[in-house]
Amino acid sequence: MTLNMEMDRMKSPAMVEAPTRRTTMKPTVLVVEDEEALSTLLRYNLEKEGYNVVTTADGEEASLLVRECNPDLVLLDWMLPSLSGIELCRRLRTRTETRNLPIVMITARGEEADRIRGLDTGADDYITKPFSTTELMARIRAVLRRIRPALAEDVLTFGEVVMDRTAHRVRRGEREVQLGPTEYRLLEHLMQNPGRVFSRAQLLDSVWGSDVYVEARTVDVHIGRLRKALVVGNEADPIRTVRAAGYALDEQFMN
Repeated sequence: MTLNMEMDRMKSPAMVEAPTRRTTMKPTVLVVEDEEALSTLLRYNLEKEGYNVVTTADGEEASLLVRECNPDLVLLDWMLPSLSGIELCRRLRTRTETRNLPIVMITARGEEADRIRGLDTGADDYITKPFSTTELMARIRAVLRRIRPALAEDVLTFGEVVMDRTAHRVRRGEREVQLGPTEYRLLEHLMQNPGRVFSRAQLLDSVWGSDVYVEARTVDVHIGRLRKALVVGNEADPIRTVRAAGYALDEQFMN
């Protein structure tokens, strides 16, 4: 299907507007593309696949949005105003908090040397224009399955902590862990991103949503409740507090 044919199917002008922050637990894709028609097309197809979508046409703004909306994947055009996609990719790979962020690069530069450069810079996949949106969606799913398999799994495991998302139950070893709704969502988000440090603001956006005003210290309260439920007696604490940064599931807990 051609770009024009797909554009004709998109009747709602509201699709051009993007939320700037995550409001649900479904995966968020940041689309960085300065061609308006293509950006709109990508939004339409990604939302149809069930993703939250944030869009921008500017590389510098994209660098800020990564911090604000905490995407699960970045769909990144190579040729952008102010900051190229290849340079943005390089920056994201140098930051500790985005070192493992999935990046799919889209570009009209189809030469082998360009593909190699894009992959060597840190892109997880590379697709050249023009492309089939069906193929692109399949590649995005493949990258997320490979790098963030927890997004698609019904059962999440981190050491001896097991979350059954179908039954909405959590166990640590043989013991069932009783969690409130907020603590459950906090743990779910952390287990989807083991080892990744999240600031209080990022956790507020991901777990509470941007529509609700909650003070940052509320995160500390619920992290405390989550710890109390997860840790009994001399059990190791799976949650790591990173001073002046936030919280993460401690990968040393897995050893």
